[in-house]
Amino acid sequence: MKKNTFYSLLILSVTTLLFINCSTTKDSLSITESEENTFKQVQEDTITISSEKTEYEIIIIEPGFTTWLSSIAKPEGYYSQNFLENRNNIMVLEWNNRVLQPSRFNPNLYELRIDYSQQIDYGYEVNYKLYNYFIYFQRKYNQRLGPFVPRI
Repeated sequence: MKKNTFYSLLILSVTTLLFINCSTTKDSLSITESEENTFKQVQEDTITISSEKTEYEIIIIEPGFTTWLSSIAKPEGYYSQNFLENRNNIMVLEWNNRVLQPSRFNPNLYELRIDYSQQIDYGYEVNYKLYNYFIYFQRKYNQRLGPFVPRI
């Protein structure tokens, strides 16, 4: 009898723990009307991110990103390069993990691996635009690439 009571309490405890974990709220993204309008743009939007000093280049083809970057994103200089590099590293790792799991994550969203290394100085502009692309992507497609809510 004591053994059955113990298992019942253990199951109740685990159920309570799972319920508590499942019931925690995630921060939801609040999308502004002007931001929503940039998401709806259908023209092809290509941006090349490059640095003359480092010879690195990223090409992003995403409708609305250029408009969003110039009108909604924080201006260049708002973040330090160190901040951008740290956040980009976290988000690139998660992005690449998702590329490797097409049955779990939408392969139409996560098509190609991003080759980004902490040991390379890509310069401010590359880090700034990559970071802002990640923010744009997360907000547009309601994704989370890190432990933080992508805010603007």
